[in-house]
Amino acid sequence: MGNSEQENTCKAKHGKPLGFRMLERIRGAPLSFKSYQAIVLILTFFAYASYHATRKTTSIVKSVLDPNKSSAGMTHWSNSLYLKIAGHKPGSKNGWAPFDTADGTAMLGNIDVAFLSIYALGMYFAGHLGDRVDLRNLLTIGMVGTGVFTAIFGAAYWLNIHSFHYFLCIQMIAGLFQSTGWPSVVAVVGNWFGKSKRGLIMGIWNSHTSVGNITGSLVAAALLRYGWGWSFVAPGAIIAVIGLVVFFFLPVSPDTVGAKEMDDSESEEKCGLSEPLLERGESSEEKAVGFIQAWKIPGVAPFALCLFFSKLVAYTFLYWLPFYISHTAIDGEYLSDSTAGTLSTLFDVGGVVGGILAGHISDRIEARAVTAATFMYCAIPALFCYRSYGGISLNWNIALMFITGMLVNGPYALITTAVSADLGTHSSLNGNSRALATVTAIIDGTGSVGAAVGPLLTGYISSTSWSAVFTMLMGAALIAGLLLSRLVVAEISAKIEARKKGPASELPISAMVEP
Repeated sequence: MGNSEQENTCKAKHGKPLGFRMLERIRGAPLSFKSYQAIVLILTFFAYASYHATRKTTSIVKSVLDPNKSSAGMTHWSNSLYLKIAGHKPGSKNGWAPFDTADGTAMLGNIDVAFLSIYALGMYFAGHLGDRVDLRNLLTIGMVGTGVFTAIFGAAYWLNIHSFHYFLCIQMIAGLFQSTGWPSVVAVVGNWFGKSKRGLIMGIWNSHTSVGNITGSLVAAALLRYGWGWSFVAPGAIIAVIGLVVFFFLPVSPDTVGAKEMDDSESEEKCGLSEPLLERGESSEEKAVGFIQAWKIPGVAPFALCLFFSKLVAYTFLYWLPFYISHTAIDGEYLSDSTAGTLSTLFDVGGVVGGILAGHISDRIEARAVTAATFMYCAIPALFCYRSYGGISLNWNIALMFITGMLVNGPYALITTAVSADLGTHSSLNGNSRALATVTAIIDGTGSVGAAVGPLLTGYISSTSWSAVFTMLMGAALIAGLLLSRLVVAEISAKIEARKKGPASELPISAMVEP
């Protein structure tokens, strides 16, 4: 017993990030379990927020690369009149070759789909890899690589590069590095945080997606006046720096740093915060769950397919909302590119509220599928109203955009966090702790395929009609809700049976996802 404890202590010392070793030498004492949890929550929050900040940049710069309003369905205003309203001088050079042609919008859509396709494929491999290697190293490599290639994309501004294949290849490589982020951060958080109030806790934590989108939008929009290249270089530098901080300070799991839960108070245990999501058995006996085996876990396939259509809607807004705002008259006027980028952040503000609300509601009613499906169905009239009435006035646009963001991002946030954690620790796994990254990658990877399809279709359809784009989005929201029908019926049936038998027979959330 004494020898095994010594071995664990040695492993913990060698597994501790360098920053913690230095910090504990200075303090003269190890950090508490609660302190480690706080550091994990903060670091993973800012890590993934920085991923989204770099991802959002492209949507802000689109209107500068392709300023041709006529190619986006502008039928009521002439192009010269628009340029006057937007503040462009007649005869000045606008756009960036090769995107300043009639095919510019479609070319930008092709770049988006190439990025997201590689991102989706990489997600499956990253999740598989994440259950087998040090997540801290994987996350650091992904963040630094993302930063480098985001900056290289922006460098085309100073190097005067106008090759479509240059931009395409750079975005594809960036997508590969980006794919390491989500499986890694969810698995790390899953190692540290408890099952109690998982939906609410992860709903709050998952606001990093919207915070990253908002930050990326504001930074990119503010730097446009100095040249669009800076809108890529600045977010790239930020994620690279945060990646280095992750390398020096992120504790992957309690085992790697020798943290003990008993160091904390009983009240914390009652809150369920000190109980890790994953019950760990003997590491030597555990084998990482295979890709096919993970697909067979009850609930994984329907939630993954639901996320396909949910992310199709969410990512269409992520990549095209600033472009849509700048190309659509609001109260008879067109907004400038930077103003449209800033205004689009309100969609993500609604997303923060939606993610927290969906997590809280699903905890209260103990029904993830019912919550996700309800949000998706409610998103359909919200999308219709935003397209139909968003141009009445700026106030109407802001209000409808906020509501749409809340309803679109709510189920997206719920499925990628709490639902993934539920399924990654499903009873069919018999306590195996090495499945969370794989399950998370399958669900979000499948969703990311939809995220690639939405912006691609939008690039082509928008040149004809934005109303057709919104019809596509409403159809996707409907299908997303219908895909959960079987699970919704199962959850409602389980709740009815539980009420008949009394409160003592209520089923846990993990049981609700079984068909």
